[in-house]
Amino acid sequence: MVGDDAPDTAVWAYNRTIPGPVLRLRQGMPLRAAVTNGLAESTTVHWHGIRLPNAMDGVPGLTQLPIPPGGRFDYAFTPPDAGTFWYHSHDDSLVQMGRGLAGALIVEEADPPQVDRDLLWTLQDWRLEADAQLAPGFFNRMEIAMDGRVGNTVTINGRLPETLHVRAGERIRLRLLNAAIARIMALRFEGHRPVIVALDGQPCAPHEPPDGRILLGPAMRADVMLDMQGEPGRRYRVVDDFYGRLSYTLVRIAYDPAPPLRAHPLDALLRLPANPLSRPDLASAVVHEVRLQGGMMGGMGGGGMGGMMGMASGAAWAINGMSMTGDGSAGMPPLFRVDRGRSCILDFRNETAWWHPMHLHGHSFSVLDRDGAAVPHDEWGDTVLVRPRERVRVAFVADNPGDWMLHCHVMEHQVGGLMTTIHVS
Repeated sequence: MVGDDAPDTAVWAYNRTIPGPVLRLRQGMPLRAAVTNGLAESTTVHWHGIRLPNAMDGVPGLTQLPIPPGGRFDYAFTPPDAGTFWYHSHDDSLVQMGRGLAGALIVEEADPPQVDRDLLWTLQDWRLEADAQLAPGFFNRMEIAMDGRVGNTVTINGRLPETLHVRAGERIRLRLLNAAIARIMALRFEGHRPVIVALDGQPCAPHEPPDGRILLGPAMRADVMLDMQGEPGRRYRVVDDFYGRLSYTLVRIAYDPAPPLRAHPLDALLRLPANPLSRPDLASAVVHEVRLQGGMMGGMGGGGMGGMMGMASGAAWAINGMSMTGDGSAGMPPLFRVDRGRSCILDFRNETAWWHPMHLHGHSFSVLDRDGAAVPHDEWGDTVLVRPRERVRVAFVADNPGDWMLHCHVMEHQVGGLMTTIHVS
């Protein structure tokens, strides 16, 4: 993982690869995945971002029985949307994801855009010791109540980043997937002007990121078009500077000294074809407030409890005053119930001092506004990054029946209580 001169890192893997094998299929094609559990503990697989039948969602106790050691479960569904999605464990998820159980699922458009190369970067964050082995301590109480287990080593597709070799004039579709359990990333492509064309697999109006940085919380994805307009023979950095003084060079882009492939960027359209999503009716939508509470330097709001919010009982976080720890169970009462086909607005109010990538299973939503300011570019997603003390509203049509998880994808926050469910009749 960290180089040919270092010892192999002991990880947990799908099909013995880190990350798991890239699964590719065309939009509208069925997928079948036979998962055999070779671990010494139970597991499941969640197909993140896919609008699939509830029984295939992979939440132990809620949508399926856990797969016991030596057991098998067959997942079968047809992804309705094209885009960049992924799969990961959802049982003992903090540990199992933290040890490597994740992989990409690419659903290709029937008529894909014209590019010279289609690249995937699955980004994972590891906390390694000097011998290149994973550091122990996945359930650190302080980290659960703060920003989670942020590591010291970031890999691209399971390896320490190597140089990306390009030729001037080519167009690359770069699929970015943040498969870390806690690390937020802000990627800056020095000397280049990346254009975002999809977020969480859903097409958006092509646009450059607001401050030149592509911001990705855990579980979030971005499809980016890169016209390689650098100088032949030069090198450029891709920098992750989300954590300020801890910024680092993720990878370097090295230009071939050959003349440009073409004199001008491709004239092909950047906008991706739309997916078959239903647009919510905001005028008739039911509104549900989702208050994110707790953590260090946070409080329980009206509950009157501050600080770490009952850490002795394992809960550091709450949604609307209720803490649901672990990975889910059939007995979790839903935050709300909604009739199938009804439009819903989730009004996220982050009352904490920490960032939360909030993920809704089984649906994609339109991101409406942040602190009252409309979000441009027709942005959709399944995971929205809510900043400290920020208010964010998203809207969706509850057109997929079942019990669906809604949780923070900083995995320490989820297991520490920042989790709930909704029920669609």
